Amino acid sequence: MDYALIWAILIAVSVFAYVALDGFDLGMGILFPWIKEETYRDRMVNSVAPVWDGNETWLVLGGGGLLAVFPLAYSVLMPALYMPVIAMLLGLIFRGVAFEFRFKSKANKHWWDRAFMLGSMVAAFSQGVMLGAMLQGIEVTDRAYSGGWFDWLSPFTIFAGLSVCVGYALLGASWLVMKTDGPLQQRAYEYGRNSGILLIMAIAAASVYLVSSFENVAERWLTWPGSAALWLVPFVLAIVGGGLLTSLTKQQEGRPYLWALGVFLIAFVGFGASIFPYLIPFEISIWEAAAPDNSLAFLLVGAVILLPIIFAYTGYTYWVFRGKVSEDSGYHE
Repeated sequence: MDYALIWAILIAVSVFAYVALDGFDLGMGILFPWIKEETYRDRMVNSVAPVWDGNETWLVLGGGGLLAVFPLAYSVLMPALYMPVIAMLLGLIFRGVAFEFRFKSKANKHWWDRAFMLGSMVAAFSQGVMLGAMLQGIEVTDRAYSGGWFDWLSPFTIFAGLSVCVGYALLGASWLVMKTDGPLQQRAYEYGRNSGILLIMAIAAASVYLVSSFENVAERWLTWPGSAALWLVPFVLAIVGGGLLTSLTKQQEGRPYLWALGVFLIAFVGFGASIFPYLIPFEISIWEAAAPDNSLAFLLVGAVILLPIIFAYTGYTYWVFRGKVSEDSGYHE
């Protein structure tokens, strides 16, 4: 068995699950500046209150799995991305604390709203910066990071950070479409359309930049006929993006979130195809970064046991808290 490849797929699934689930509750904080009404903000937070902390399970699984399964990649990525990683963790802490304190600290609720906004934006932006830094390449010499403290900072990584914020805003708006009604839902449709258009444009721009700037990516996408299958990715993205915008325009409650996940999935597949089989493009491959096979096999036993349990309790939580969120549901002051 190719344990390294199996674990690469499991880590990729964990990362996508985190984006799909924690993305919409980070999106709540990103949308906060455009929604001033306190009652609406309370409903937004209440719509994710039962699930937000469970959603972060996937972040722990992805990060912990990377350390255990691909220690070489972890040892390179961490020193290269210390600052955005620390910023992301601080943002998540602020966001988590604000969830609880904004409902209890009545006199300072506006400050906790700001902490919720700032924490969500910083966490989302930092994740985008890390994605951009990986795609543009990380300097490696003798299997160790050899770049500087600020090598992660570039116009492309800033663009990637802003794009992830837009994408999470789309997920947040699509979630609100499902979980709310009335004027708040109508505004969610509008924010979803705007952020959906911006996200699709951002994905297209990032794709053009990578192909035009990096020879390895260009060879992967422009060598015919080997790249024929890859050109299905932008074609499918156009179809899924059209479905997303149509569902938001027609105000279909259950579909925008699924279409939004489709946009993220297609982008995930496209960017993954651009760098495969490298974990550190184009320096360290999956197999070079992997731990010994006996360690991978031992860890896989635990994953086979734990992953179904995680999926089961996550699904059960969403089933129990299904339906619309009213103004008097969830946390109370």
